[in-house]
Amino acid sequence: MEEHKIDELLELIWTLRETGRDNLRQVLENMREEDAESTLREMERRNLVQIKGNEITLAKEGEIWAREIIRRHRLAERLLSEVFELEEKHIHPEACKFEHILSPEVTDSVCAFLGHPPLCPHGNPIPRGECCVKFKTEAKPLVRPLRDLEPGDEGRIVFIVPKEHTRLDRLGSLGVIPGSTIKLHQKRPSFVIKIGETELAIDEEIAREIYVKKR
Repeated sequence: MEEHKIDELLELIWTLRETGRDNLRQVLENMREEDAESTLREMERRNLVQIKGNEITLAKEGEIWAREIIRRHRLAERLLSEVFELEEKHIHPEACKFEHILSPEVTDSVCAFLGHPPLCPHGNPIPRGECCVKFKTEAKPLVRPLRDLEPGDEGRIVFIVPKEHTRLDRLGSLGVIPGSTIKLHQKRPSFVIKIGETELAIDEEIAREIYVKKR
């Protein structure tokens, strides 16, 4: 139970840090555990966090521990959202269960299966793992950029990682959204895709940002 509480606090400190609210007061206000303060003191004793006044930071071991928790949680969210298609209200609580039980090997397998996604369904970054480094040269994941398909291939869009938010809105208005079935007609001189009865021409940069699971 103590390890579970430490997991929860490390995850909270990490997520609050992402929003610039990683101070002791904010951590205690956002932690539901009644004995959160005593758990924090135990974490300080174990050199997982450093506390000075109202300032709280992750120590080296705490940073590593928190990174793995966040990675497991956000990969679980992608798995539950994209593969099992759970409703939004169920994704976070179920991912909280997964984050405590996934082994490093299973976590890497989930990551590879999903195509090493950079973001969770809520747009938060997923910490990279060793398998993500190998992916650049070795792995052939089930989920891959649209540009890797060949003319005639079909796939289901799993996620889109646009460099510009406006591009995501524009693609969405054309029906290019996660869950849609897409067919690649040609790759040169531009990429031509078909969504339903609509054919679209897109450039290679956009084709790199659309990740699909080949059918």
